[in-house]
Amino acid sequence: MQFFYTAKNAKVGDVIPFYNEKAKRFDNFYLKNWNPDCPKEEIVHGWHKLSTSDHMHFTEEPAGIYGGTGSIVEAYGLYHMFYCTFEQNPDKQYARHATSTDLTHWTDIPQEKFGSDGEIYLPVDWRDPHVIWNADEQKWWMLLAARENAPTERNGCVALCVSDDLHSWEYRKPLYAPRIHQAAHECPDFFRIGDWCYLVYSNYTDGFCTYYRMSRSPNGPWLRPEVDSFDGRAFYAAKTGFDGKRRFLYGWNPTRGENLWKIDPQTDIGNDYKTWNWGGAMEVHEIVQHADGTLGVKVLEEVDSMLCRRRNTVFEPVLGSWETTPSSCETQAPDGMNGILSEPLPALCKLAFDMTYRGAPTRLGVALQMDESFSKGYYFAFEPGFNRIQFRTGLRMEEEGGKMFPYAVEMERPLKLAADRKYSVTVVIQDSVVVLYVNNDLAFSARMYQYQNRRFGFFVSDGAAKFENVEFYTE
Repeated sequence: MQFFYTAKNAKVGDVIPFYNEKAKRFDNFYLKNWNPDCPKEEIVHGWHKLSTSDHMHFTEEPAGIYGGTGSIVEAYGLYHMFYCTFEQNPDKQYARHATSTDLTHWTDIPQEKFGSDGEIYLPVDWRDPHVIWNADEQKWWMLLAARENAPTERNGCVALCVSDDLHSWEYRKPLYAPRIHQAAHECPDFFRIGDWCYLVYSNYTDGFCTYYRMSRSPNGPWLRPEVDSFDGRAFYAAKTGFDGKRRFLYGWNPTRGENLWKIDPQTDIGNDYKTWNWGGAMEVHEIVQHADGTLGVKVLEEVDSMLCRRRNTVFEPVLGSWETTPSSCETQAPDGMNGILSEPLPALCKLAFDMTYRGAPTRLGVALQMDESFSKGYYFAFEPGFNRIQFRTGLRMEEEGGKMFPYAVEMERPLKLAADRKYSVTVVIQDSVVVLYVNNDLAFSARMYQYQNRRFGFFVSDGAAKFENVEFYTE
């Protein structure tokens, strides 16, 4: 059982979701990034199919397709796979087409390979084809990660091609070209919920994130919501899958430590302080729609129900005075920080609690993998003055941290915070992967490499807070 699927000797890259209606399961595919130290005899390049009925148990097999991200549709009695390839002479990318009768054996159609037109779109970026049926036009649409032929480097866009038969494609102007990013809008995705259309894409310039836009029409105009992302830096290249009732968002939480750019510290102080890799563990959120059409994400019901063995929580005040019960703790810290510790964290667990605060604390929240002095560990700090949650690692607590990070914030997620309002928090942990969910609406993913098998706790600085309905579960 894995909540965050990690391939043996490899990393999960971009996921291509596909719900197999006949088998009543997801037969997803993904790009597999093998670890540098993987034995050569184990390496099988290309797409790999990853099947699951519950997002916790998986079977995997090679797909025999060699290329980049794409999509799969079922039409005309066949499964149609669209993917991309990269050719260096000249430096150009191409959309490709293959078909199958069983989702296992694929027949490539090399004569249908096509690149950008060189007029509307530049030749260098033309990848991640995402094909959908547009019922309004009665045509197939292909969205691609591309760059518009424009006078500025901020020319990343979602390209659009249309087809009547999935075999020949007509170029159109970009579906979305906001002049924001200096790179292609990767892994584009499109879906509808009710009267709203949604466009999803990822980008690594001006941020490193999966974003979404919304519109009443598939042709736009595309509106940017106030919070236009589903998660933070440690969740990328996300695409959605739909089983007829629920829509899931599949992305990857990157591992760290391969030092591809040779900028990691010369002294080994742990993977928490190394650069991010491409690919890692697969994460799955469930999408929720609000009354105004905006989107959020929540923890999967399957994950929430599987961790059902409740463990006792015993609180031990470490900093300041606290009032405690078996399921709550409360404190006032008018002039500094108060902290309290509870149980050690096993490799697979879930922590849930409700949090309220009074006044205007500088920060409060949950600490994970903490030492006994409530110093080094990992902090999910809710900061009302900035309307955000910040993730902070242990190195921040000593001088080297200030030298290591030339910026004030390590990772953050926006969240409007208010006194006397209850925030329901769920934290799911599997090995080094951690995801924090707030109000079944916001996700914040991170990694915890440096410290393991240590305690969790709560803290508040310069204010008052109560943590109640504390529940701690393992499998």
